[in-house]
Amino acid sequence: MIAKLAGLVDQLEHDGIVIDVNGIGYRTFCSTRTANRLPPVGSTVRLLVETHVREDHIHLYGFIDAAERDWFRLLTTVQGVGARLALAILSAAGPERLGPAIVAQDKLVLTQAEGVGPRLAARIVNELRDKVGSLGAVVPSPGFVPLIPAIDQGVGADAISALENLGLSRTEAAGAIAAAVRRLGGEAAADALIKAGLEELAR
Repeated sequence: MIAKLAGLVDQLEHDGIVIDVNGIGYRTFCSTRTANRLPPVGSTVRLLVETHVREDHIHLYGFIDAAERDWFRLLTTVQGVGARLALAILSAAGPERLGPAIVAQDKLVLTQAEGVGPRLAARIVNELRDKVGSLGAVVPSPGFVPLIPAIDQGVGADAISALENLGLSRTEAAGAIAAAVRRLGGEAAADALIKAGLEELAR
């Protein structure tokens, strides 16, 4: 299995790169995030690689850092998310946005990716919300702009606590209240958020 490639940039393509390693060109598919960080043709480059072997092909997927590679691995464990779709998700929202979005069950972040509709976004959130901790602390990058209002204080925190008291996990409660805040607005009262949060969970 190829786990890393280091060589010269031979070609830059719309969906990846050809890396010249001692005269052999390796075509490697990349996300937009990685592609935007690639050096010009003729420069040296190093990519982490995931190798997918199928009956009719061998495909290489390259990543600029371990965070993106690990998210690729995690995304492709979800039913219906293949390698190309995982790259599309990483192109639309890098690791610095995916973690907070999944913890908060913010499906809008995922539906920004081409090929991801509401149903698949819900499946990704449901299957991965308890697994994101395996990738380390979910901390937004300095440039992260959430699509949902802050919910960790004031009435939002009270509503989350109320759902936790009903037996929900912190992740489930926070996600439901985040969706409620998005629907009702940041000025909604705690009881309205709790009711809307329960409605979200019932969907």
